[in-house]
Amino acid sequence: MNIIKNGTQPSIKGDQDWFTGSVRIDPLFAKQAANKGAGALVTFEPGARTAWHTHPAGQTLIVVSGLGWVQKEGEGIQEIHPGDVIFFEPNEKHWHGASPNKAMSHIAIQEEVNGSVVTWMEKVSAAQYRK
Repeated sequence: MNIIKNGTQPSIKGDQDWFTGSVRIDPLFAKQAANKGAGALVTFEPGARTAWHTHPAGQTLIVVSGLGWVQKEGEGIQEIHPGDVIFFEPNEKHWHGASPNKAMSHIAIQEEVNGSVVTWMEKVSAAQYRK
C-alpha cells in the first residue's frame, strides 16, 4: 500500500503552449511499475481551456465542480457538470475547459503508450470556443 499525502505534490501552472487562460494542475498519482495510468485534478478559470489534443490510450475526465465544456472534433460543444464522466477514445481529437463565466475542475486520467500520454495540437481559437 502507498498513500500519497495531500500537500506533498505542488500545484503546477498549465503551460501556455497547451492551454489558453489560467489553469492549475494538481497531480494526484503518477504511473507506477504495476500500471500505466496517471491522474491529476485540473482547474480551469472561466474561459480557460486546453488546446486540441489526443491521447494514445484515450482519456477519462470526472467533473468535480463548476461548469465546463468539451468538444470532439467534428461535433458541437457539450456542457459538462459535476458528476459527469467523459471518456475520449484513443487518438480522438478533442479539447475541454471551463465555460466562459464559471470555473470548472475535473480529474483527468490517462495511460502511457510507448512513452507518450498526449499529443498536443493547435490552440482552440476564440471563434471555435464560442458556442
